Amino acid sequence: MQDQPSVFKRFVEVGRVVLLNSGPNAGSIAVIAEVIDHNRAIIDGPLTGVPRQSFPYRHLTLTPLVLTKLPRGAGTGVIRKQLEQEATIDKWNNSAWAKRRAAVERRRKLGDFERFNVMLLKKSRRDLVRKAVKKSA
Repeated sequence: MQDQPSVFKRFVEVGRVVLLNSGPNAGSIAVIAEVIDHNRAIIDGPLTGVPRQSFPYRHLTLTPLVLTKLPRGAGTGVIRKQLEQEATIDKWNNSAWAKRRAAVERRRKLGDFERFNVMLLKKSRRDLVRKAVKKSA
């Protein structure tokens, strides 16, 4: 049997950037500073306002971002320097995942009149597309 490379790329590891799914900081990102066991890790988010704490994996989502050369059990200051040096927060904010989350949140906060305006804009865009397709065909 040949050794096939794994297609799975997101592992729980020190330096992995994670998205919090629950708790008071839900929606924020943090970094795994230390792996405790198969259920929990110590996370820290000095630039995102997430305090250093033990957090269960079932309430985390692993992102494709990883801090390189982060030592195990690194303190908050080291994590802050590494985040700033690698511009990880900017990479996250420019990712399609973060942009989609921001768009969903923006739409969720709309009032009645804003939703009505969005409906009118969508209708006018649909009309323009329909006319352009009819013209080209």
